[in-house]
Amino acid sequence: LVSVTERTREIGLRKALGATGKNIMTQFLLEAIILTTAGGIFGIILGVFLSFIVSFILGHYLALTWQFVIPIQAILLGLGVSTLIGLIFGIYPARKASLKSPMEALRYE
Repeated sequence: LVSVTERTREIGLRKALGATGKNIMTQFLLEAIILTTAGGIFGIILGVFLSFIVSFILGHYLALTWQFVIPIQAILLGLGVSTLIGLIFGIYPARKASLKSPMEALRYE
């Protein structure tokens, strides 16, 4: 939503040059999905790294048998949830941006 508000003039300019509401909506949805998917990938990498560190510490320093296992279902679920959140929370701002009139958007300060 903040991205749409900050880029109101850009939206107006794109619409004035011929972009349709569908083009604007697609742009904002793709941006939201890409950002949340990248965040999901970063979270998965961080989670794998921290899990490895914890299993290493528990195994070597505390002599516990803590096996390092990463189920592929957990990775896919994490990635799917982050992408779904991007889609769900990207629809409203994308729709709002696609419905703006070019004149109103270009006048926006």
